[in-house]
Amino acid sequence: MVPSSTEITVRAVILAVVLAIILAAANAYLGLKVGLTISASIPAAMISMGVLRFFKNSSILENNIVQTGASAGEALVGGTAFILPALIILHYWQHFSYLQTLILSLIGGILGILFSIPLRRVLLADKTLRFPEGTAIGQVLKMSQDSKNGNLRRLTQGGAWGAVITLCQSGFQIMADHAATWFKVGNKFVFGFTFGFEPAILAAGYIVGINVALSTLLGVVIGLVVGIPIFSYLHPLVTDVDASSVAVTIWHSYIQPIGVGTMLVGGLWTMALLMKPIISGMQSSFTSLKTIKKSGYTALPKHERDIPIHYAMGLLIVLLIPLGVILFNFVSHPILGLGIKLQIITLTIMILFILLAGFFFSSLCGYFAGLIGSSQNPLSGIVLSVLLLVSLLLLGLFHWVPEATQNTQRLLDSEGLAIIIGTLISSACAISNDTIQDLKTGQIVEATPWKQQVILVLGVVVSALVLAPTLELLFNAYGMGGVSPPGRYVDPSQMLSAPQATLMASLVVGAFTHNLPWNLLGIGFLVAMACIIVDRLLQRHGMRLPILAVGVGIYLPLDTSSALILGGLASYVVDRTVRKKHLTQTETPEENHARQRGLTLACGLVAGACLMGVVLAVPFTLAQSTEVLRLMPAHFTGIAKVLGALSTVAIFAWMYRTVCGFKSDSPSSWKDGSC
Repeated sequence: MVPSSTEITVRAVILAVVLAIILAAANAYLGLKVGLTISASIPAAMISMGVLRFFKNSSILENNIVQTGASAGEALVGGTAFILPALIILHYWQHFSYLQTLILSLIGGILGILFSIPLRRVLLADKTLRFPEGTAIGQVLKMSQDSKNGNLRRLTQGGAWGAVITLCQSGFQIMADHAATWFKVGNKFVFGFTFGFEPAILAAGYIVGINVALSTLLGVVIGLVVGIPIFSYLHPLVTDVDASSVAVTIWHSYIQPIGVGTMLVGGLWTMALLMKPIISGMQSSFTSLKTIKKSGYTALPKHERDIPIHYAMGLLIVLLIPLGVILFNFVSHPILGLGIKLQIITLTIMILFILLAGFFFSSLCGYFAGLIGSSQNPLSGIVLSVLLLVSLLLLGLFHWVPEATQNTQRLLDSEGLAIIIGTLISSACAISNDTIQDLKTGQIVEATPWKQQVILVLGVVVSALVLAPTLELLFNAYGMGGVSPPGRYVDPSQMLSAPQATLMASLVVGAFTHNLPWNLLGIGFLVAMACIIVDRLLQRHGMRLPILAVGVGIYLPLDTSSALILGGLASYVVDRTVRKKHLTQTETPEENHARQRGLTLACGLVAGACLMGVVLAVPFTLAQSTEVLRLMPAHFTGIAKVLGALSTVAIFAWMYRTVCGFKSDSPSSWKDGSC
């Protein structure tokens, strides 16, 4: 018998650990494939509710513990796997070192949890922060206690279809995952478009919605629909190369740097807007710490108790030991040529930078979780800003070091050190973002904060343990960011593009070599500033133009961007149809449940497709080929493209009918498919 008030139970811990491992592996594949991850909290909550129903006296607090621990897997991947592969892309690492990857992700993740402790009382008390995702998860957990629903069934169905379609696309290759149409006009212009059909990206677009989709579409229009023809006109075309190859070359050489510039300015602008509330939040955090220390924890209600501050400070001091060791291994490298005094000075400055900048940017991420939700958090822009700051800091330190300036080989080691520091802060930011959201959910269901924080630490630990072998498996199977595994060649078209890590690597290299393409970056700066002006004008009418989404549309490959846009447009069509059906000024429960059906299916599609990507990595690695399961002959690629397009139509038709075509969760209540 388990009391209804019990939170941390053996079954809840086991389920949280298993889900954290699975979701970490799945999101690693998605993050390296398209440069984004999907919040794991809702799928974890759905699975938890379905599994724990088989046990007597399971409670909403147990479900909350499960989703809290499981979400740490996705968050840690978002903070680590987006940037750490830059060491592979820079050829600083030849493979993912298990011990170093474990230490970096573990320290960064736990730092994020510790940073969130003084932030919880401040941010959750701010009435202007709505915490859209944390509130939604809390409401889902509360509704699960009232009646049974078909969410788990729909999640499972979505997962099955996502896995099957991905198997047919990436494994058997009887369906294409994209279809490209590019052509030349003489030797002057290249025109065309590419449509993506991958279910994970289509579903991700459905989840992020029409606003992000339209902003991404604007980026696509600027960078690829307009940009590629212009740059093809300005530069002579190679006559014996097909139009598709020319378009890819132009996109990589000229369009991507524009996207980098747009994202840089977008990230800095976002930070500038939130500078004042973040400073205010930091001041309130320290004030709250003093108040709690004076009044004592026993005087606080159960649902207001955090990990005791002296325990948190003790754990922080313990973490400084491995942090100092791993950083000292970098600064003491002979390539840098630093004397022992300069090594100690550099090490001290780096640790202080990690703690101060880590807390500041973690505060920023926590604020974003309350303002726009965890999934929409512009972590990439924040990490870009971190890397730019640490690169400039290292350049300033090493510029005045005669021993270092005599060593021309120091650049690679300096770049590696910048990536390592960026990884630590990025992991802290991602976990802090997730932690604040989970604590908001806990506030709604009246959970105990310190128990959530403990399970988050456990989730970080188990996710860190599996992150390194997962990254190594994916690297050996697919390659990353244009780099093949040691000893064999991988077709670049089959590689994981690792767009975020490639972006981070290009920024660091450009900063240290003073060789950034400022003309192309300047175009990106102008695009971002124009978007800022438009965004400010749109705000007067209750609309927004996410600048970072525009930058992503310019930067990402077109097959990825187009699939994301198609998913967002599909969500708009479904949402508009639902609103027409329920002609009311306020959202009805039926309308809310209808939207939840679509989101549940989309989450299932993402989870199933990503998990299949990880599963396929095993035979690909063993055979050292992504063609080992191929069934479709190469000369039937046209048929594969048609089947890929039909699979996309089928996915959206299924989601439309699921959301709009019946009133209840009973299969017998299906209508004719129209609202």
